[in-house]
Amino acid sequence: MTEKTKSAAPAERVCGAVRELTHKNRVRPVGNDELKAAMEDFRIYREAKAPLESRIIENELWYKRRHWEVIGTGSRGAHPEPTSAWLFNTLMNKHADASDSYPYANVLPREERDVCSAQLLSEILPVIMERCDFEQTYSDNWWEKLKHGTAAYGVFWNSEKEQGLGDVDIRMIDLLNIFWEPGVGDLQRSRRLFITDMWEKSAVERLYPHAGGRLKGGACTDGCAGTHAADRDKVLVVDCYYKSRTASGRQTVHLMKFCEDILLYASENDPEYRERGFYDHGQYPVVMDTLFPEKGTPVGFGYVAVCKDPQMYIDKLSANILETAVMATKVRYFALNNTGINEEELLDWSRPIVHVEGSSLDENRLKQIKLEPLDKVYVEVLEQKIREMKETSANRDVNAGSSGEGVTAAAAIAALQEAGSKNSRDMIAAAYRAYVKICYLCIELIRQFYTERRCFRITGRNGWEFRSFCSDQIAPKDGCASPVFDVQVSAERRNPFSRMSLNETAKELFELGAFSPEKAREGIIMLELMEFEGKEKALERLRALAEQTARTAD
Repeated sequence: MTEKTKSAAPAERVCGAVRELTHKNRVRPVGNDELKAAMEDFRIYREAKAPLESRIIENELWYKRRHWEVIGTGSRGAHPEPTSAWLFNTLMNKHADASDSYPYANVLPREERDVCSAQLLSEILPVIMERCDFEQTYSDNWWEKLKHGTAAYGVFWNSEKEQGLGDVDIRMIDLLNIFWEPGVGDLQRSRRLFITDMWEKSAVERLYPHAGGRLKGGACTDGCAGTHAADRDKVLVVDCYYKSRTASGRQTVHLMKFCEDILLYASENDPEYRERGFYDHGQYPVVMDTLFPEKGTPVGFGYVAVCKDPQMYIDKLSANILETAVMATKVRYFALNNTGINEEELLDWSRPIVHVEGSSLDENRLKQIKLEPLDKVYVEVLEQKIREMKETSANRDVNAGSSGEGVTAAAAIAALQEAGSKNSRDMIAAAYRAYVKICYLCIELIRQFYTERRCFRITGRNGWEFRSFCSDQIAPKDGCASPVFDVQVSAERRNPFSRMSLNETAKELFELGAFSPEKAREGIIMLELMEFEGKEKALERLRALAEQTARTAD
């Protein structure tokens, strides 16, 4: 078996392994009994997750501003149904904060001999992320995190990428498509992990010929997001991940893929993965990024759960105020039964004359209905609910770009925004912790599958530069264990106010004479006590200036 064949796992080679084991009548560790046990666990997990799925579907209605379908008793007909966007504005601003702090990974070695490998990993990880379109995945998952409280990242090896050579694949997993053991707070401690997806029946039969003619199609479309009753040519394919231990005690993770009641693939039946596991890192290839955690479950709740109550009363109060305004601006009358007025002519404003029967005409025969003006206290209650929404979600006006009276300097506005964005920084820090786990999984996949040398184009100081990398560079050497790395995450700040603040800092340092050759030593001491982005670069230039000044003086 060539190195290239080893690196390209599932799909066609998986089918060949299943057929080979079937033809030779070998005893397979995974058979019908194991499949039935997995299907029973899938049923139990799915039933236990039903309340969460109902909440997710309801949250989507709130996000789409269709919450009258939730809070109302059906359509109110001619009555106003305002759908203000206070909740949506909260989600939009929090998402903008996350986009301003897109993560950047720096890989650090734990031993001196791994410095070069760590530097290479720091350079190629952004390239791998770009090839995975991770920025789009990051953005999509942040919407999921803000709405539902949890974002799920799948870190897989895709053997079809890079023209069959294979590469890391980071994808968003819909919460409706993933199932875990009930009552487990850490996803990695779940006995099994199920990920579902809808496939074309013909695609399944092409990749797994032993399932040909046995698939019914359309019989099991529940348990997957975006399914419809019309999906008759599609089938639900379930990836079941589970953990086991080898004879030496090493933890492994295996994959069992099935559709309906047919076993499509099992890594324990594959000679290459039977002992080592499907992924060498021995972890489920899923990372959960939780906003507000809940005890006893790996998922949490988001801003929709926190803010839908004030949003509901904002729209209910607005509906009543609008309805009162509509009623007050529409002219109506009280009329006696024998008033003798031609109602058709009265209601037709295009007619200049309205005929009336009788010898006299006074206000006792026809009286206009007048409504009392609505008390201002109700408008104040509405404004209080709006303020409650802003305070509860930490989405104050300054966070949206507004400033207090008299505040015009860019640095002052940036300072107010930073002071008012503690909540955003906290939830972004949690996202960075999840990003670190994603990077660790990527490094382990590189260690396992990069058996052939790859070439990467990176951006260097002098333009484009090229780096080559293969798994041998981070493999165990001289009887030592595999190199271990740490991942440090920093933010790629894209906020214009942050850039202005940094520019203001640089101007202040220049005005203080910190960059003057005569005060270079004092400037170095001052910069070492400060904390700001770009500090190391400024210190490097200032030290060079101090050395040049010292040489000139000598």
